[in-house]
Amino acid sequence: MPLETWAAFVAASAILLIIPGPTILLVVSYALGQGWRTALPMAFGVALGDFTAMTLSMLGIGALLAASATVFTILKIVGAGYLIYLGIKLFRAGGTLRAQPRTDAVSASRMAAHAWLVTALNPKSITFFVAFLPQFLDRHADFFTQMLIFEATFLLLAFANAFGYALVAARARAVVRNERAIRVLNRTGGTLLVGAGIATVAMRSGS
Repeated sequence: MPLETWAAFVAASAILLIIPGPTILLVVSYALGQGWRTALPMAFGVALGDFTAMTLSMLGIGALLAASATVFTILKIVGAGYLIYLGIKLFRAGGTLRAQPRTDAVSASRMAAHAWLVTALNPKSITFFVAFLPQFLDRHADFFTQMLIFEATFLLLAFANAFGYALVAARARAVVRNERAIRVLNRTGGTLLVGAGIATVAMRSGS
């Protein structure tokens, strides 16, 4: 795998992960209500949930890749369109982070399980991975090697992101409730998603 492909994947994944979604809202809710002790179990649950959704997505993509180059190309184009749609939706989301403190006393294992369920069983997670991952896959290279590299990279980033959000929410609660900061984050992420989708379409048109 070319280093520039991996670096592009790292950059895109980091941008996408930092954008608040259902999983991050759950992490922030627990951290607001119960403090820094939630960081490790929530981050572990999020990473496990992403592993589940990402593995299912990658196996499905691999089957399509093996079946037909044309189908794989169509999947990339449809995925690019989905990224543009997500970007526009995110850009218009505003600056509200709807995370209410969860004060119910639960064990670390139950917090991790809750994070896993929300992350893994969200249909949007699998749909997102199916749209996002093909943009970086080389159908001429070994699929399972790429799968291992991309999953390991994404899961490390997902763990660090969830852990960071939990610590920030526990220690600097005003930051995660700052509408201006969330609005800037959403608009920046939305713009980058639209740009990624357009770039993919442009590359396909020029090839």
